[in-house]
Amino acid sequence: MMIGELLIGLLVLFGAVVSALSAYGLIRLPDVYLRSHAATKSTTLGVLCILSGAFLYFMFYLDHVSAKLLLGIVFVFITAPVAGHLNGRAAHRTGVPLWKGSVRDDLSEAMRREEQARVQAQEPQILRQNNSGKGQSDDGGNSGRTQV
Repeated sequence: MMIGELLIGLLVLFGAVVSALSAYGLIRLPDVYLRSHAATKSTTLGVLCILSGAFLYFMFYLDHVSAKLLLGIVFVFITAPVAGHLNGRAAHRTGVPLWKGSVRDDLSEAMRREEQARVQAQEPQILRQNNSGKGQSDDGGNSGRTQV
């Protein structure tokens, strides 16, 4: 039993240390994108380690399988990275600048391709609208002729 307690304790301690480093990263990192990275990836790992340690403790020492902890693990694992991605994408779309030391901006290229695809998809619709109005004018078909 001593080894199990030690492993569970180490798992919880590791999760707490990773979460603390993540909190430090939120304070120290220079821009919203790097902070989002610290808030999602490392915090998710830290919380998952802590919840897994709690789950293992309940399972081995109290003989209780906690469905709530399992749901918490799944919920954090799925929602935290998605929320971080959406926050970063919203920041990029609203024009929040990258840190001056950033070397790549992959999202701007993807957004440019997305915009080009959207414009190309709208072009046939615009051409149809323009062609349906061809030959019609506001003066009852007398365009180009003088009225006497």
